[in-house]
Amino acid sequence: MKPILVIEDDPDIAFSIKYNLEKNGPYSVVTAGNGETGLTLAREILPGLVILDLNLPGMDGLEVCRQLRRVESTAATPIIMVTARADEAQRIQGLDTGADDYVVKPFSIRELLARVRAVLRRSAGTDDGSGRLEVEGLIVDLDGRRALAHGEEVVLTRKEFDLLASLIRNRGRVLTRDRLLEQVWGYDYPGETRTVDVHVRRLRQKLGDPFKDAIETVVGVGYRFRGTT
Repeated sequence: MKPILVIEDDPDIAFSIKYNLEKNGPYSVVTAGNGETGLTLAREILPGLVILDLNLPGMDGLEVCRQLRRVESTAATPIIMVTARADEAQRIQGLDTGADDYVVKPFSIRELLARVRAVLRRSAGTDDGSGRLEVEGLIVDLDGRRALAHGEEVVLTRKEFDLLASLIRNRGRVLTRDRLLEQVWGYDYPGETRTVDVHVRRLRQKLGDPFKDAIETVVGVGYRFRGTT
């Protein structure tokens, strides 16, 4: 198993995360105290997951995330962003930058462990054996993890791909935000359903016309893939 890289400037928090991850799972953990060191380590060890503090000295977590996503060797590496900021806009910015998930300080170790397991589980793939989903010119290749809209590839992040696949598998059925959290993110954690909304918005933007309108918002409930006709 690839190591987990923790980029956190507070040594007590970094130690706690490292200790608890290694104690409660088959993980090896490497730590870095700033963004520059974290980027160097990420490119050297190619971690299986990065736990990234948003409020780093010098290069902040958002910039670290951007740079990780720009390099091919780390572009698909799962990232959990850790923030002490209560501002929802900052958390959304982290997701837009390319983070797969986030936790807000102070967080419980149990919550962090659940999210780590979920992100690693989801990063292993979502093939259910069917190989391919197709509806009205939109193809989701589960084996190749590619999405094609009228023959043109749509470049999606891992979570966007899994979200699209889940919606199409359940075509016509309303999926609550909590249900999507469970299916796509791999855990049932109430209270952070804004994560789903952000990813749906990004997915619609990437799919474009007419497919963006196939994902219907059911006010107060969740989302439904109803097709384009």
